[in-house]
Amino acid sequence: MASTTPLNVLVFSKTTGYRHDSIPAGIRMFHKLANDAEFFNVTASEDASLFTSSSLTQYHVVVLLQNIGDEIFTPPELDALKIWVQNGGGIVAIHGAAAAMQGNECYTNLIGASFDMHPDPEAGTILPEKASQEHQIMRCCGGREGWKDEWYNFHTHPRENKNLQILLRGDPETFSGGKHGADHPLAYTYV
Repeated sequence: MASTTPLNVLVFSKTTGYRHDSIPAGIRMFHKLANDAEFFNVTASEDASLFTSSSLTQYHVVVLLQNIGDEIFTPPELDALKIWVQNGGGIVAIHGAAAAMQGNECYTNLIGASFDMHPDPEAGTILPEKASQEHQIMRCCGGREGWKDEWYNFHTHPRENKNLQILLRGDPETFSGGKHGADHPLAYTYV
């Protein structure tokens, strides 16, 4: 039987560096999804003091929405997030979240990879990873041509992290500036 208790989701959008204009739209999107789906509740905040052992227990998922900057979390806040994840909490890191906390190994391990750079936005093709097509996240996702984006490059190739399952990758023959050769991961999950 499915649970009738809604999931509590914290959408965290603090930045200390560049700030994407799309953050408010992202927050609205999560509120709309929660309202339409009726199986999760959203709290949106930029208050990192919520990242304590006691505060995080009220959430099932933390969405790190475009958190660019090196001082997003203090060491105790990051430790609380790490422990919360080890105890079953889930993280969804979106776009600029990979550019946060550069050089912080704990943060990089939590989100899977660290942003290096991206070329100017241009249209390209997103390919589903064949080995991941049965993953539940992929049920609503397929390939897409003409997707205009900033094709992220990472400091280390995400496939080098054996704890990650690649879900989507960019076709580097359809965009320029990729640094990962023929294999350009874009979306992944922990296994």
